[in-house]
Amino acid sequence: MTAPLRSARLRPAAADPWSLGALAIAAAVLAPLVAVLWIAFQPTENIWPHLLATTLPRYLENTLVLMVSVGLLTAVVGTVCAWLVVMYRFPGRAWLEWALLLPLGVPAYVGAYALVDVLQYAGPVQGALRALFGWTSARDYWFPEIRSRWVAALVLSAALYPYVYLLARNAFRDQAGSRFDVARALGAGPFARFWRVGLPLARPAIATGAAIAMMETVSDFGTVAYFGVQTLTTGIFSVWLESYNAGGAAQIALVILGLVLVLLGLERASRRKLRFHGSTRGQHPLRPETLAGWRGRAACAVCLVPFLAGLVLPVSVIGWHAAQNSRGWLDEALFAALANTLLAGGAAAVICVAAGLFMVYGVRLTGQALPRRLLPVTTLGYAAPGAVLGIGILIPLAAFDHMLADAWAALTGHDPGLILTGSAAALVIAWVVRFFAIAQGAVDAAMGRIAPSLPMAARALGQSPRGTLMRVHLPLIRGSIATALLLVFVDCVKELPATLLLRPFNFNTLATRTYEQASLERIAEAAPAALMVTLMGLAAVLLLARTNR
Repeated sequence: MTAPLRSARLRPAAADPWSLGALAIAAAVLAPLVAVLWIAFQPTENIWPHLLATTLPRYLENTLVLMVSVGLLTAVVGTVCAWLVVMYRFPGRAWLEWALLLPLGVPAYVGAYALVDVLQYAGPVQGALRALFGWTSARDYWFPEIRSRWVAALVLSAALYPYVYLLARNAFRDQAGSRFDVARALGAGPFARFWRVGLPLARPAIATGAAIAMMETVSDFGTVAYFGVQTLTTGIFSVWLESYNAGGAAQIALVILGLVLVLLGLERASRRKLRFHGSTRGQHPLRPETLAGWRGRAACAVCLVPFLAGLVLPVSVIGWHAAQNSRGWLDEALFAALANTLLAGGAAAVICVAAGLFMVYGVRLTGQALPRRLLPVTTLGYAAPGAVLGIGILIPLAAFDHMLADAWAALTGHDPGLILTGSAAALVIAWVVRFFAIAQGAVDAAMGRIAPSLPMAARALGQSPRGTLMRVHLPLIRGSIATALLLVFVDCVKELPATLLLRPFNFNTLATRTYEQASLERIAEAAPAALMVTLMGLAAVLLLARTNR
């Protein structure tokens, strides 16, 4: 009996189609990052010394300042709001607890367009000031520069603070009320209870949320480009599209990957060093205190400010422009962008979730060491900015496209043109690689909730691995699969940098149409597409809020 078991245990992974498939998916997800490394270290024209002497220090400085600023702002705003809604009762708390998540559905570049439209010289705010005080020109008064690095940090923070808020709120809510009762009995005031008890216990969650916000800041293109802030991501576009130097763009992308890996390392180190354990005996849940009078109104105002800045302002401004531009809703280009978004985003979501399901199930089924070790590594695609993936996908794919076209022309005498890079295929591949971690995480979490006895019983009754997946797992996790499909699709809708780099000619999505029109200062023409993107994002956030009740 032991010999067959031992031989099965020692069976190589190559003999197992599930292991082979998992390895192939992992290789496809990691290939663009490997390609970026190869192109950066093997450039056809090495402009690294020129970059170091000219633009790279400015790109790096702006990126680091934005990262630190957004990290600090999101940590402060998200933590304070989470503490208030968990620890206190005040007017509006019931709906603010969930409303504070909604700005996550508004792309930061949409918030940038709205803010500039309101605060620019020709906007309603400065216009009202000139009419009220009789000023005739900008020389008569001082007004902060809107298109600046600091305003860009504010806009990004207003869009990204929900990452910290969601994680910090869950961390505060999971803490035992007895700890705060003891601190209160020892004479600790509200601030001391927050600083000495609540904050240290929630610090890993806050650090994780701030790290995610900082990684999103590094990968942002639409906001910083609109504000005229030159970052490493805008540098990729400048070096590649203006100087036609793929090696230099890959070298800048390598710097971005280095920053992202540093952030991931710091985030994991913070979780590894901070561990807290509590006894389950005698614990009771938190009992929020009631804030009456001006304290309750102040708490409500503090939570209301980020909600207004992150959701109400951009949606109101873009919605007003969209309502005023009734002809824009009938534009054929808008319908084409909507159709492209639905088709390409839907295809990417289906492929992404199917690949995630196959890989997670294959790893769980085979138990092979290599696929299991590669499973967490495939999440690096989500941490890599879209512009980095654009380089890692387009250049190797274009070379393969040319080889394929040459071979076909040699065989048939007919040149088929660029099959992959000349269509939306490259774009779909980039989206799948970028958001594979979302699908994989959702499927892995859902399968982890299935009792092992159920698939074991199915196998004992003669079901094959495929039959067990179709008849046992899929019916039990279909809700999670639907959620993963929606989340991946909405992220594809909002994605901008990789879409700008990889889309074929005359191919617009809702995000690229919004960017193109807004970059030409045509906010009214950009508003319908921007509103569609925002509404889709809000739908995903509402689903996320529902699952985190």
